[in-house]
Amino acid sequence: MPGPRRARRSWPEVLRRHPRGLTEELWRFLLVGGAGFVTDVAVFTALRSEALGLLDDHPLTAKVASTAVATAVTWQGNRWWTWGHRTTASTRRELVLFVAMNVVGMGIAVGCLAVSHYVLGFTSLLADNVAANGVGLVLGTAFRFVAYRTVVFRDAPRPPADGGVLVTGGAPDARERGA
Repeated sequence: MPGPRRARRSWPEVLRRHPRGLTEELWRFLLVGGAGFVTDVAVFTALRSEALGLLDDHPLTAKVASTAVATAVTWQGNRWWTWGHRTTASTRRELVLFVAMNVVGMGIAVGCLAVSHYVLGFTSLLADNVAANGVGLVLGTAFRFVAYRTVVFRDAPRPPADGGVLVTGGAPDARERGA
């Protein structure tokens, strides 16, 4: 038998009642993402600079390396600051999902660039930047926020407060059936 129905709450009430507030999580996520973006650009530029001479002739390798460093920065920031208040069942699981969601987010930006460049024929540098770093970045960031919040950094199930057994699904046992 289903439980009692909850009354619908307005968005302001939902935000106020959320343990940390959706708004606070969003701002923290955006700040961490900004730090990741700055890290990505700085590392890429440093690796590509002729002064250092590390990867000045290897732009793709430099981009992969800078993205990996930025992913490490955003993982730390999101795990310990944005969603640090959430309990976790497995940090390893979170890290694997975090990297997977980053790959999907990157795919969104690359997909926007591919459609703009190859399908629509907008081939200028400005058009490529608008498609990849404008539209693609916004859509990828929205995807990441929802994915991190609902899939990667979700709360682990907690045992019931009354000390009972945590039931996560399946057939009811004999006590629940009234046998």
